[in-house]
This record gives sequence, C-alpha cells and structure tokens, in this order.
Amino acid sequence: MTVTRPARLTGAALCGALALVIVGWLLKDLAAFGSPAELAWYWAGDHVFLLRRRSATSLLDPLLLVVYAATAVAALRSSLAAPALAAAGAVTLALRLPGLWATGVDALVTTLLTLALAAGLVVTAAVGRHAVADSPPARPRRGPAVAAGVLCAVAGLAWAAWEVHWARALPVEATVDRFTGGRALLLPVLAAPPAWLNVMLAALFLAAAGTAFARAPYARPLGLLAGLFLTGWGLAALATALRLGWAEHLAALDDDGRLALATSVYGLLAGAAVLVLLSVRGAPHPVPRRPVAALPPAPPQPRPPGW
Repeated sequence: MTVTRPARLTGAALCGALALVIVGWLLKDLAAFGSPAELAWYWAGDHVFLLRRRSATSLLDPLLLVVYAATAVAALRSSLAAPALAAAGAVTLALRLPGLWATGVDALVTTLLTLALAAGLVVTAAVGRHAVADSPPARPRRGPAVAAGVLCAVAGLAWAAWEVHWARALPVEATVDRFTGGRALLLPVLAAPPAWLNVMLAALFLAAAGTAFARAPYARPLGLLAGLFLTGWGLAALATALRLGWAEHLAALDDDGRLALATSVYGLLAGAAVLVLLSVRGAPHPVPRRPVAALPPAPPQPRPPGW
C-alpha cells in the first residue's frame, strides 16, 4: 500500500504547518535568550539561566522539527509515505496531549492547533492509501532489523525502569506532578511533563522494537523515529554531563548519577546505530515465478487420417 498524490501533498503541507508552529515559538525564545548557544544548552538540560528567563520550548521541539522535515520528504518521495505520516502524527498526539491542561491561552491554542494537524496526518495516512501491485514497501533486512529491535527494546526497558525508580523514590504528590506538570516543576510552556514524556518514549522504543522484530513494512519509519529521539536525548544529556564535569568526578557521583551517565551514553550510541541500521535499503521483494506455458496436447494414438 502507498498513498495517492493528493494525500502526499496534503501530508507534506500538514508537516510544514506543524513545523511552522514550532518555528514561531523558537524565534520567540531566540529573541528572549539572545544567544542560540544559550538556548541550546537550556534544551540540553543546563538550567543555569533558569532564574533569569524561561524557555517556551524544550528539546522536544527541535527534535519534532527534524521529524516533520523528514516526514514531509518521505510523504512526497517514499513508498513508506503512509506509515511515516501515521507515525509522525501518532507521536505528536501522544507527546503534545498534556498541553491541553497547560496554563496560558497561547499554549492552549498552540496545543489545539498541533493536535488537529497531527490528527490530520493520521487521517491522511489512513484514507489516502491505495493498493499498488508493482512497488509495495520493502521490509527491513533481517540482520539490521533484529539488531535495531534489540537496541530499541533495551532503551524502552531502561526508560521504563527510570520512571519506576523515580515513582518509588519520590513522594506521591511529586510523582503526580511529574505526570501532570505541576507548577513546582517550572517547565517550559510547551514541554511535556517529564514522567509523561518518559513513558511515551518508552512506549515508542518498545513499539519500534516489536515492529523491527516482526520485520513489518512500517518498521523503518517507526524505528528511525525512535532512533532520532534516542540520539537527541542521549547527546543532550551527555553534553550537559560533560559540561558539568561529571566525567572528571565520576568516582564522586552516586549510583543514580552513574546510571544516568551510562543511560546517556547508551542512548547516543544506540540511537545512532538504529539510524544507521534502518537507513539501509529494505530487502528486495521476491519476483513471482510465472507458470511455464502449457505444452500442446499429445497427438492421439493411433493418429486419425490427415493429422
């Protein structure tokens, strides 16, 4: 299955609209911070400037910007347009849903608009499909698919384990705030609450692992999406840890600090590996064997006169 040309154009336009929404907030943040580097470090988790200003965006926003750009290209050119549009829309719906109970009219309007556009991506992928007999989407190759599935599965379990750890270590009120976005967290305007975000990412990684193990035709878009988020979060967390001197004082870190650093390194390496493994062209479809033309019937015995 692939999507019709009108559906491709519609999906690309919806991705462009989603990207423009983020760009508008990014420009607002750049004007407030004055320095792109300072804003980038804020996204990465270095909140030294938190007391002076707050960002409306978080690390999620530039990563989603990359997702929408790549999905727009896939919508126009790839045989995997339908699963790419569906994956981008579903992930956006899951990660932006907490904005419905965010404070501020601007944030609420942005959330409503984003959810509507994301739902449009899912609908476009569903209703714009049509059967194509000559070029069905290729399945990922067995070796890269299994390797990517293992990396995504480990990442999903790690993210889920961290949330279980914090739920046991923190009071119930703090755990609820981590899911609902309490004011005490001082989150960016568009940021998803940390526990909600981690649970959704764990679900994404595990879903990507399952589709990779099954070698489903839509495993590549979902796996590439998981790889992008893994790489982005791993790189940001590792960069912040190095900036704060964690590597030089590794022996002084507690167990949580060491595990967090190890998770960051794993996220960066595993995410990059998943991106490489699933970027490989899919396995070719077997060419159907055509039946050999039927031979003429044998002449009767004995042959009739004039045969």
